[in-house]
Amino acid sequence: MNGSNSGFVKEDPWRIFRIMAEFVDAFEIMSTIGPAVTIFGSARMPKTDQYYKAAQAIAYGLAKEGLAVITGGGPGIMEAANHGASMAKGTSVGLNIELPKEQKSNKYANIPINFHYFFSRKVCFVKYSMGFIFMPGGFGTLDEFFETLTLVQTNRIPKFPLVLFGKKFWDGLISWLDHAVLKRAFIDETDLKLFSVVDEPKDAINIILDYRNRIGVPTTCRKGLV
Repeated sequence: MNGSNSGFVKEDPWRIFRIMAEFVDAFEIMSTIGPAVTIFGSARMPKTDQYYKAAQAIAYGLAKEGLAVITGGGPGIMEAANHGASMAKGTSVGLNIELPKEQKSNKYANIPINFHYFFSRKVCFVKYSMGFIFMPGGFGTLDEFFETLTLVQTNRIPKFPLVLFGKKFWDGLISWLDHAVLKRAFIDETDLKLFSVVDEPKDAINIILDYRNRIGVPTTCRKGLV
């Protein structure tokens, strides 16, 4: 082992303390927000886009119903959702990640939390949400969708509503899942029913509210995740 690698490995015990501190700080704040819904989507979505406006409307509607709105805290769809929640005078949470470019905190999150590690940030999305809405996005949004979907599929978390917004955007992915993944029996037919696809903000909101009405106000802390 060369000297540079040896030094990196020696840092690992200290890195654990940084990870612990990140979890402790986030858990302390997130445990107070009450029932919440996470809205994912592209950081590159312009304000003039229909999906930006839809995310804003969805977050506004959820906040009016007393639900906290959680986003990744950055620009684009995240900004739109945080803005919508703050316009409704609701709880608007932004879990921002430190990145060398693109990701900067938006000003509409009234509860901003900064993360250094992607994995601790992702735990907080899932640990404190009772529903998830996926607006159009890139690799990050796809990663968040498939990770959350996998947790539901494997019963690591309850069957929370997973809502894909924008049929035109998501149609190609769903078709591929159906014709390539399901056809090879890599998933079951029931797995394709673990999420819904909608085109109207009111439909996304109603799916979340219907779930809340059916189960009551849920606890948002999933001990099994950590």
